Amino acid sequence: MKWVTREKAKVDRIACPWLISRFVDKTPEFLFVAKEKVMEVAKSEKAIPFDAPGAELFHYRENGKEYVSFDSIIKKYNLKDPALLEFARIVRGADAHIPDAPPESTGLEAAALGFREMAKDDHENMKLQFPFYDAMYTYVKGRMEGKIKLEHAKK
Repeated sequence: MKWVTREKAKVDRIACPWLISRFVDKTPEFLFVAKEKVMEVAKSEKAIPFDAPGAELFHYRENGKEYVSFDSIIKKYNLKDPALLEFARIVRGADAHIPDAPPESTGLEAAALGFREMAKDDHENMKLQFPFYDAMYTYVKGRMEGKIKLEHAKK
């Protein structure tokens, strides 16, 4: 399937393609376009828009809490993996102003900003960041299973 979002990706617009490619669509094609072109390109390319105003897969509020597009994809595709749901909290905290952001959210946002500066375009940004997202997901899963514990975390 084709998927389309806004160009110049940082956190959510890299996290979403990672999530889509790992849990939703094994052969996705991602298009990055100007913000005002997302819905037009979605229609002309028969692509699923995400993380853009007017898209179903976008930020939303529920029970007074803010959620990001990563959460929208989890909800729409009924993903239940507990580690993925915990990882969503980290992504949410890196992409939105939420009061209970996990400490890892700051590192994720910092890494995303650095990768965006290093990459020549959004596709290279995905290529650079996907191993980082794989590692973060593995870290969350290992932490939840008791296999990984941060040794230098602030208490």
